[in-house]
Amino acid sequence: MKLLIDHDVYKITIDFLKQHGHDIVTAKELGLHTASDEELLEKAKTSDRLLITRDKDFGMLVFLKKELCSGVICLKVTPSTIRDVHDELLKILEKYTENDLKDSFCVIEPYRYRIRRIDK
Repeated sequence: MKLLIDHDVYKITIDFLKQHGHDIVTAKELGLHTASDEELLEKAKTSDRLLITRDKDFGMLVFLKKELCSGVICLKVTPSTIRDVHDELLKILEKYTENDLKDSFCVIEPYRYRIRRIDK
C-alpha cells in the first residue's frame, strides 16, 4: 500500500511497514514535519496515499473536512503496546485493500481495530 507517515509515528513502525513491502513516504521526507493536519490530509489525497498517524485530532477533522480525506489510520500505540498494535495493523493491511481503506477512518489499538466510513 502507498502510505504517508505523519511525523509522530515511531521509527520502529515505519521500519515494520517497510519490512512488509509497503510504499512509505514520511512527512519529514516531504518537508512537511511542521505541516498542519489539514496540509497532511491534502498531501495524502493528492499523492493518493493513506495517512498513518498517532494524532487523535484527525478523528474529528476527517469528518469535518471530508473533501480532504483519502483515508486515515490512527494508531493508539505506546512503546509498551507497539507489538500488539503492529499485529493489528498488519491484519488490516492484509485483510483490506487500499480502496477499502480510502474514505475511511481506522483506529488501531492493542487487540482490536475499528473502521468508520467517511461519507462524502
